[in-house]
Amino acid sequence: MKKSIFTLAVITCIVGTVMISCKPSTKEEKESQVKVEIARDNLEYAKDSLDMAKKEATEEEWKAFKNSGDSIIRINNLRIAGLKMKMKNTGNAIDVKYQKNIDAMEQKNKDLKVKMDAYKNDMKSDWQSFKREFKHDTD
Repeated sequence: MKKSIFTLAVITCIVGTVMISCKPSTKEEKESQVKVEIARDNLEYAKDSLDMAKKEATEEEWKAFKNSGDSIIRINNLRIAGLKMKMKNTGNAIDVKYQKNIDAMEQKNKDLKVKMDAYKNDMKSDWQSFKREFKHDTD
């Protein structure tokens, strides 16, 4: 009899513990749902921000930027031509090194021209990024 009462008490404790630990925690569940909603809102905001950054340039903005870029490239070409003229007049032994530097500047200028001509002003292109990179390259 003592064994059956003891066994019954142990089983009752085990069942009680299992029942208490298995109840759903609605407070934690609601907090988790709120956090998920906040994360979704943040994701939507980030997507909207990205779309705004990637917006295509207006036609006037693109033309002004292209004209500015073309004029910078023309100025660079004139400077390179001036450097070549100065180099021809000196006749020094250092001219080989200067020639390599001038050739490198010429190639960079050609690359800038190609980059400007290859850019397509549409939604797939990242206008702000292109503008920043081009300005960095010209500087």
